[in-house]
Amino acid sequence: MFKVIQIAGMAITMAVSSVVLTAPAHAQDMELRIGRDGVRPVIRDRDADMDRRGPPRGRGCGEREARAAARASGLRDPEIIRVTPRRVVVEGFTRRGQDTITFANERGCPEI
Repeated sequence: MFKVIQIAGMAITMAVSSVVLTAPAHAQDMELRIGRDGVRPVIRDRDADMDRRGPPRGRGCGEREARAAARASGLRDPEIIRVTPRRVVVEGFTRRGQDTITFANERGCPEI
């Protein structure tokens, strides 16, 4: 009888401790930045990021943002060719010649 109580107590202790010790993973709260000073972790606070950025904008990908994103993708002398409600088409030059990049017309200018 004592052994049954002992095993039941051990099972209850294990069940309670596994529930108490579980915590959600916050993988998006930390990033690694590589720079001149080496690799360093940056721990972000989502609430502070939201305050700094302000309210979300209603417009999509602006001309300035699209040109900056095209330069970051390797285009030289980027020029906006077409803007539609869904897409922003940018044309420029790479080392192989003329090239075109299409971005989604939403915040952040993601490449399509």
